Amino acid sequence: MGQILDILASGIIAVISAMGYAGVALLMAIESACIPLPSEIIMPFAGYLVSTGQMNLLLVATAGAVGCNLGSELAYIIGKRGGRAAILRWGRYVLLDAHDLDMADRFFARFGAPAMFIARMLPVIRTFIALPAGISAMPRLPFHLYTFVGSWLWCYGLAYIGMALGEQWHENPVLQTWLHRFDALIVVGILALGGLFLWHKLRHLRRHP
Repeated sequence: MGQILDILASGIIAVISAMGYAGVALLMAIESACIPLPSEIIMPFAGYLVSTGQMNLLLVATAGAVGCNLGSELAYIIGKRGGRAAILRWGRYVLLDAHDLDMADRFFARFGAPAMFIARMLPVIRTFIALPAGISAMPRLPFHLYTFVGSWLWCYGLAYIGMALGEQWHENPVLQTWLHRFDALIVVGILALGGLFLWHKLRHLRRHP
């Protein structure tokens, strides 16, 4: 895993060094299009460049948020155009059905805006949230508005940390430990929710074979 992160970090540094703000936007677009490219490397390095005077903190955060919106739009379109049909056709193999789609629709209709805002500031979840939002056809205006605001705060926070650490942005053990623990906590939460969902579905199937 360490070697993979080193390779990713090298690629991220090369892209931002060559393309500047456009590189930040491009990388964050990839991260928001359901491709797990770590923003925890992208934005702190951009923040380091802020500390050297090569970039501006507000512009870095804005470029990152714009990229998040662009990548999220792609994932949204995929979910909206093909996600529902795919679940209705193949969902039974992963215990998903029309009832689950209806529940997701009701969730996004009621909590879509705050859920999108919070999700954009959570590792792992922020990478994939646009896909179910598209499947449930969350209205585009609040989708992009809260994607931008939540992503801007996330990008600003990570870039600020990189700026504060300066040349130590990639070597600080406290930062790395905190980020890894936070990521692990999110993954554990997702697995717990997945286990609860699986238990509920199997229980339902036993009652209604």
